[in-house]
Amino acid sequence: MSGPHPAVAAVRRALADDLADLPDDALVLVACSGGADSLALAAAAAFLSGGRHRTRGRRLRAGAIVIDHGWSAESAEVAARAVTVCTELGLAPVEAVAVDCAGRDGGPEAAARDARYGALQATAERLAAHAVLLGHTADDQAETVLLGLARGSGTRSVAGMAARRGLYRRPLLGVRRTTTLAACEALGLRPWHDPANADPAYARSRLRAVMPALVEALGPGLVEALARTADLAREDATALDQWAQQVLDAAVDPDLPGYRTTVLAAAPDAVRRRALLFALRRAGCPAGALSRRHVLAVDGLVTDWRGQGPVDLPGGIRALRDCGRLALA
Repeated sequence: MSGPHPAVAAVRRALADDLADLPDDALVLVACSGGADSLALAAAAAFLSGGRHRTRGRRLRAGAIVIDHGWSAESAEVAARAVTVCTELGLAPVEAVAVDCAGRDGGPEAAARDARYGALQATAERLAAHAVLLGHTADDQAETVLLGLARGSGTRSVAGMAARRGLYRRPLLGVRRTTTLAACEALGLRPWHDPANADPAYARSRLRAVMPALVEALGPGLVEALARTADLAREDATALDQWAQQVLDAAVDPDLPGYRTTVLAAAPDAVRRRALLFALRRAGCPAGALSRRHVLAVDGLVTDWRGQGPVDLPGGIRALRDCGRLALA
C-alpha cells in the first residue's frame, strides 16, 4: 500500500515531533479557524490521536477550539463550519467560543489577538489541556520577521514567534503554507479563506501581496532564511534578556530604593538598556507605550549624568538620579 500524500505526511511528522514530550493520555487542543493551516493541523491531530495510532508509543487525545470574533455577519457560520469539520475528523471535545473585541486597547488586530488568546487560555484551563496547538507556518514566521524589521523594534521583534510559550505550541513553523494547502487538498478538506488576509488595510496583508516579488528578487529560499533568522535572533535575545536581568538584580540597592548606577553603567550598552527597559516595565510603564527614546533618556541619567532633571515616562512614572541611585517613582 502507498503511504499518505507527502504534504499530509509532512504535517503529521511535524506534529508528532512536537508532541513527543507529552505524557500518556494528554489532551491537546487545536485552535482551528477553518483556514488551511489550522485545518491541516486539526487533521494531523485527529490522525495521531486515532485508536490505531500511537505517538512515540503513547496515546494522545485531541480536541479543538474554534474562536468566533464576530467580525462579520458570516463569522458565526464560518465558526460552525469549522466545528463540524473538526468533529467529523474525530476531534473531541470541540468547542466554539464567541469573543467580543470591542472596547479593547490597540487596533483591531491587537484587540482580536487579546480576545482570542484570552478565550483559548480559559478554555484550555477549564478542559485541563496540556497544550494548545496554533497553525502558524514558516511563511507566517517570515512575515513576522519582516514586519519586525520594518518597525525597527529590535532583536526581540525580529525573533518572531516562539515555537513554544506556556500552553501554546506552533508545530508547523518549519512547514510551508503551500504544504498545508496541499495537505488539505489531498485529504478532501475545503479550507476557509479569510478575506482579511487580502485586505490592504492590514500591513501583513500588504506584505503577503509583495512576498512573491521579494522571493523572485532575493531567491526561493527567502522564507526559510527569514525563519532561520528568527531562530538565531531568539537565541540571542533570550541570552541578552537573562544577562540584563542579572545586571538589574545586582543593581538593586539593599538599603535604599532604586538601582545603583555604578552597577548599571558597568554593563555593555545593549545589556544595560535592556535592564532599564525591564525596570521601567516593573515600575508600571505600559510596555506598548515605551519607546527607545524613553530608554535612552533614562540611560542618560546613568551614563551621562550632568545634573539633569527627572525624565517623565508613560504611565505617570518619573525617573530621576539621586545620590548615585536611579529611582523610579
